[in-house]
Amino acid sequence: MNLLCSINDFNEAKQVIPGGVNSPVRAFKSVAGTPPFISKGKGCHIFDVDGNTYIDFVQSWGPLIFGHCDSDISENVNEAIKNGLSFGAPTELETSLCKEIISLYEGIEKIRLVNSGTEATMSAIRLARGYSKKDDIIKFEGNYHGHSDSLLVSAGSGCATFGSPSSWGVPQDFSKHTLVARYNDIESVKSCFETSKNVGCVIIEPIAGNMGLVPARIEFLKELRKLCDQYEAVLIFDEVMSGFRASIRGVQGYCDVIPDMVTFGKVIGGGMPLAAFSGKDEIMNLLSPTGGVYQAGTLSGNPIAVSAGLTSICKIKKNPQIYPALEALAKRLMEGFLKNAQKYSIPLQTCVRGSMFGFFFNTSEVHNFEDAQKSDTQMFAKFHQKMLSKGVYLACSQFETGFICTPMNESIIDEVIEACRVSFDEITRGI
Repeated sequence: MNLLCSINDFNEAKQVIPGGVNSPVRAFKSVAGTPPFISKGKGCHIFDVDGNTYIDFVQSWGPLIFGHCDSDISENVNEAIKNGLSFGAPTELETSLCKEIISLYEGIEKIRLVNSGTEATMSAIRLARGYSKKDDIIKFEGNYHGHSDSLLVSAGSGCATFGSPSSWGVPQDFSKHTLVARYNDIESVKSCFETSKNVGCVIIEPIAGNMGLVPARIEFLKELRKLCDQYEAVLIFDEVMSGFRASIRGVQGYCDVIPDMVTFGKVIGGGMPLAAFSGKDEIMNLLSPTGGVYQAGTLSGNPIAVSAGLTSICKIKKNPQIYPALEALAKRLMEGFLKNAQKYSIPLQTCVRGSMFGFFFNTSEVHNFEDAQKSDTQMFAKFHQKMLSKGVYLACSQFETGFICTPMNESIIDEVIEACRVSFDEITRGI
């Protein structure tokens, strides 16, 4: 595989962009490689500047459930562009998109559109604090909710402690209000509530996708709901990744736990920058201009992004059968990977939720970030390099999630399974 043009482009980008990328994981540091510079995408494939073609399981990190350059989304976006790129004023499209989302998610009565997942979670937490009138928050180790200061926090000496900043530039004063609990461990959450009598909200990825794919146990979510009710804390489900990806109703397709607020992103933008936070009337009505919690954005509800998102959601509503079909492909892929791993005595754990899949080079099942960190990241890097050379574009980190899109089929999945087998064979033989 030739990457000469990509190498040159990467070196040039480093001269004007920190690390040569505009989001850290794209630098391929976790897999010790050079990122291919992508020139275009179509369906389930992407094409780099060197002329290489890849089967794409990243799909822009989740939004492209219908693949690259979907004709319906592209057509509606092109029509919207003819009317103007942005107005900074209300449009009918915004209301239409919000109505579609509300019709599918139980417990959601109002929505505020924003531009990114970070903005959605940051704003949701501010609103939850305003509603509860309490300052402290509980998050979970290994869950990622964007790069706002209060959320770039890692666990302290124990999980029931206030966190410490996990990024330079985050003041200790910001993180002192954030407690970090262990995912899928309800006792650690109880300890957090006991440590602080001032917890205003709990935020969680109910299907975690940023430590690899690790779903929360249903019983854990039920107990979390009870604790939030007991301590009068707002429960926020961060479904920026899992919303309309795991199922047409996100995590609600797997359990009947209803949070107080939900954040969205990815699929609701159809590939454009768009996200949202939502919740019950009594909470959302505290948001400006009707309430005292301030949030604003010049490009919020941008008509081009909303057009892409509305088309995506409407296509999903018309074709809900895509979810069992996508899940069947994800299971076929992971079963194939697992069978190959067993053949070569390679420890592997796999997981599927709807059109999302994940795998760990790990001897034990993964239920939290501590488990995930025991994975063999060097083995993942070798595997990623081998698969890339065979035209398979996987997430470039052991701690990310893969995605299936509708243009994929059994033939493509079987091609990837065979590439996996050959890769394991080459790694085992030291080639």
